Parts: sequence; C-alpha cells; structure tokens
Amino acid sequence: MCRVQPQPRLPHASLPALIDYLSPKVCVSREGTVADYGMLATEDLQVGEVLFTIPRAALLSQYTSSIQALLQEARESLQSQSGWVPLLLALLHEYTTSSSHWQPYFSLWQDFRSLDHPMFWPEEERTRLLQGTGIPEAVDKDLVNIHLEYSSIILPFMESHPDIFDPKLHTLELYKELVAFVMAYSFQEPLEEEDEDEKGPNPPMMVPVADILNHVANHNANLEYAPKCLRMVTTQPISKGQEIFNTYGQMANWQLLHMYGFAEPYPGNTNDTADIQMVTVRKAALQRAKSEAEQQLVSEQWDFLCQLEMVGEEGAFVLGWDEVLTEEELSMTLKVLCMSEEEFQEYKEQDGWEDDTEEEENSILSNEALSRLKNPCKKLLYDSVLLTLESYRSDLKAEQDLLNNKEAYERLSRREQQALHVRYGQKRILHLLLELIQ
Repeated sequence: MCRVQPQPRLPHASLPALIDYLSPKVCVSREGTVADYGMLATEDLQVGEVLFTIPRAALLSQYTSSIQALLQEARESLQSQSGWVPLLLALLHEYTTSSSHWQPYFSLWQDFRSLDHPMFWPEEERTRLLQGTGIPEAVDKDLVNIHLEYSSIILPFMESHPDIFDPKLHTLELYKELVAFVMAYSFQEPLEEEDEDEKGPNPPMMVPVADILNHVANHNANLEYAPKCLRMVTTQPISKGQEIFNTYGQMANWQLLHMYGFAEPYPGNTNDTADIQMVTVRKAALQRAKSEAEQQLVSEQWDFLCQLEMVGEEGAFVLGWDEVLTEEELSMTLKVLCMSEEEFQEYKEQDGWEDDTEEEENSILSNEALSRLKNPCKKLLYDSVLLTLESYRSDLKAEQDLLNNKEAYERLSRREQQALHVRYGQKRILHLLLELIQ
C-alpha cells in the first residue's frame, strides 16, 4: 500500500502550502520508488490527467526571492559563465533565514547530505571509477568555476550587504552544496518559439513538489508551463502502484551522474551516448602516418578543420545508440583526414565546400551509413574507438560479468554501481560501433 511516512525530511503537511491542487490518485512515498522519495499512483491514471498544479507564486527564483530588488539592481555585476549566481544568492539568503516564505519548501531539504554528485567524491575515487567517461574533466571545470564565482562575485556582493549576508554563515561549502542542489533539482522554463533565436535560455528556478519526481528516459509525466501555474500531466497510462516519472531532458548517463548524482541501468537509458574526443581521432591519424611528411599533412588537415570549426582541442564526437549525433563534424573530419596531399590541396582551394548533394545525403551517419563508410575512413574511426576504449580502466567483459553477478553487484557501493552503469553504457555503444565498421 502506498503511504506517506512521517519522515522529518519530507513533512507531508508542507505540500498544501506549496501547491494549488494534488490529485487524490497519487501520493509521495519512499517505498516502491527507484530512489529516495518519489510519486506513486494510488489509482490507475489515463493520459492527460493533471497530477498537481503549482502556482507561480510558489516558484523560488531570482525574481520571487525577498531580495529580488537587490539582485535586479546588481544584475550587471552578478553576470557569470553559469548564469546561476542570482538564483544561488537567493537560495543562500532564503535557506538561512528562519522567517523566509520558502521554509515549507526547505523543510523538504533540511540538509544536502543526500546529494552525492561526483563533485563531492574524493578525487582519487572519481578518477578510479569514472576515468574515460568525461565526468572527471567536467567536475574539474565545475570546481574551478564554483571557486571563481564565489571569490570574485559572491564574496564581494555579500561584503557590500553585511546586513543580509555573513561569509561565516554563507560559506563556500554551502555555496557548493547549493550549486549541486540547483544542478539536481532546478527547472528552466522553455523559451517561446519567437524568442529562441534572440534570447539566451531562461535562468533556472526551483519548482516545489515537481522536483520530488524521479527521472527515466521512458517517462510517463511532463511539466507544463501556463501563465498562472505549472502543471504535472501524465503522458502515458499509469497503473496503480507504478511510479510516476518526470523527464529532465534527453540526458546521457554521464550527464545524469554528473548533474543529478545517478545513472539509469542498461538498457533503460535510450538517450545514452558515448564520446570520442576529437583529439583522439587526430592521434589515430598521426599514428598511421608512415613518414614525417604524412604527419605534417595530418597537422595541416587538422588546422584546416579547426578553421572550419569542425573540430577543437576540447571537443568530442557524440555517438548515440542509432546514429552519430555530431554527424556533420565527424563525417567531415574523417573525410579530410583520409585525403591524400593532392586531394587535400584541391579541397582547400574550394574552401571545403563541394556541390555534391549525393555526398551530403550520405554524410548522415546512421548506423547503416557507418557500415558503408569508405575503408580508409572506417579504419581511422575503428582505430579512434580502440584508443577511446583504452582510456577506461576495465573492459566491457569485466563490467558485463559484474552486472550479471547479482551478489557481486550488490556488494558494490552506490557510487561504484552508478559509475558502472555509466561506463557500461558507453562501452556498449563503442563496441556496437566497432561491429559496424569492422
């Protein structure tokens, strides 16, 4: 039976203070959910049923905080790479103010110790479990940016408003926890179609109750935005006792673990991807060069691709289950790096453009198209995949054996399990690609 337990972290009495309407067909529970709290159906639900509505007055953002006027006045000095500083300042203030209008919301999150993003893992553990996945590099950038934002923007702002902020209370550690909180639980309202080309993305905001729902790729509910409220609406029929899942977007497992602290077990995440670093393809091309002249040619070809903005030192080619998601970049890179000196000189004279509609159509790299690549391109891509697989600390078979051995899997820590799901999905995609281009 679905029931709401009187746990201190999720007082059910807080829910009415945060929402206008809660369907009698659902409940919040810790039992029967994939992780921590979630929402379950207590009766069968049909497509299009409203599960709850949240008034816009209940949303916590830089525009609804009690210090919104202060944040608006200082908006120029609060600009940052992340764009999150105003919301984070609002959270720092509201979270530590006992009289805050948002205390019913924060009573759901009495502390942030349950957040287990890789940014909180020891560096040694992060490297050992996640090497090759792209997460350690993403975390390193996050940590640099967090420290930079706090020291160069947050601290000066707090020192300018000592009546509101206290660096001894509003510490770097709390700021870091709130960054993870925003990563894991914030929402961004989609732009209207007419604004998409003119505006940047809307700033993040906290949406009480909606952030209780867990995520899977094959979700059965979705958050809809209306002028006066937000509504969680079913997108599939849901049977009594089933968990109700929202979507956080089309997220690969490495993105889910990096930003939300979890990954979907194989084969659940149909949005999973694997990356081949662009510089890895250059490395594979250089390795097959038999002379200094051929190595020089590869370097010139790479520089040319950089000028065309097809590649970059920190870029990656992204592979999905069914196709290459960066098809234009990979197709062009393979084509140029496999050219002879004469072909390349002729191609450069045309500035990299050819009036070849048939070739353009064939550049869409579905799995079927990958198997039809010319042999030199296949070989270069094959070698690049092998180099990518070498960047992990274990092979696919070892991970498969671990997943198939229930007792061994259950002995793993939660972090080890989540990292395993990330690595395994990526390696499955890479091995699928090897089979296609052998």
